[in-house]
Amino acid sequence: MEFSAKQISQFIQGRVEGDENVTINTFTKIEEGKKGAISFLANPKYTHYLYETESSIVLVDEDIQLEKKAKPTLIRVKNARDCVAKLLQLYESMKPKKQGIDSLAFVSPKATIGKDVYIGAFAYIGDGVTLGDGCQVYPHATIMEGVELGKECIIYPNVSIYQGCKIGNNVILHSGSVIGADGFGFAPNPATNSYDKIPQIGIVTIEDNVEIGANTCVDRSTMGSTYVRKGVKLDNLVQIAHNTDIGENTVMSAQVGIAGSTKVGQWCMFGGQVGIAGHINIGDKVFLGAQSGVPGSLKSNQQLIGTPPMEQRPYFKAQAVFKHLPDLYKQLNALQKEVEELKKNK
Repeated sequence: MEFSAKQISQFIQGRVEGDENVTINTFTKIEEGKKGAISFLANPKYTHYLYETESSIVLVDEDIQLEKKAKPTLIRVKNARDCVAKLLQLYESMKPKKQGIDSLAFVSPKATIGKDVYIGAFAYIGDGVTLGDGCQVYPHATIMEGVELGKECIIYPNVSIYQGCKIGNNVILHSGSVIGADGFGFAPNPATNSYDKIPQIGIVTIEDNVEIGANTCVDRSTMGSTYVRKGVKLDNLVQIAHNTDIGENTVMSAQVGIAGSTKVGQWCMFGGQVGIAGHINIGDKVFLGAQSGVPGSLKSNQQLIGTPPMEQRPYFKAQAVFKHLPDLYKQLNALQKEVEELKKNK
């Protein structure tokens, strides 16, 4: 697929500077530019690349000032990052979709399979499964009994969806993710000096337009359902425990852990390795910096970091002091000795 600068500018409502007929067929970073590629530049700090890149077209913000003529054709736009995202979405949508059921896949005769579905080799589709139109199930994925998937879902290799879970439309599950494994429920039994397993008889419900990263786990509830609401985006290696409820459009970076029965609000953003205690409520639009630890409930509309979390400015001021604590401790000891000497002399 090839597109000219003129075609691209019309699609993203930009303004061409240079040859409007030059064509591209791929994307690349501006510092790794090559002929036939399109790149973007949004930070004035990297303007020097416009004079040396080999990319054929570069998207640039309208306010980027040039010292001399740029080497590639430029397309001026209000927001280059947003326009790149639109072009990447267009590029992805034009890729041909796989269809058909591989002869090496197992599909239960009791499953309901929609139109234009792809099921790869060694995938397993159990009894009572419903696959909506346009779903793609890649090799070695396992969809157990009674699972319901909406339309246009993508289930990548080695995904496991346990029995009874419900998946909405346009959901993407990346390789190795596990949906509906048992919640971590055990009761101490002094009589046997062991733990009794508490059966986890609930399910996981994932709503529309959710994307879940590789090796991320969402546990089934003890009773009822664990919920991942519409628009949620989870990075790789995230743990969502049983009976949690993750609010709409919340995003979490890698290695976030949410303990059981916690409710997270809408439009929250959690940095890498954030840990959330169980049985608490996190409000809407709560932003937590990386490695924050949250032992209790948080109100809406806060930007916090640390353990326990605090506002960002006091946190960084405290961190600046922290590295001086050994010297401050020595000074404190010295002052204490001086005070004791003064008391003795008095």
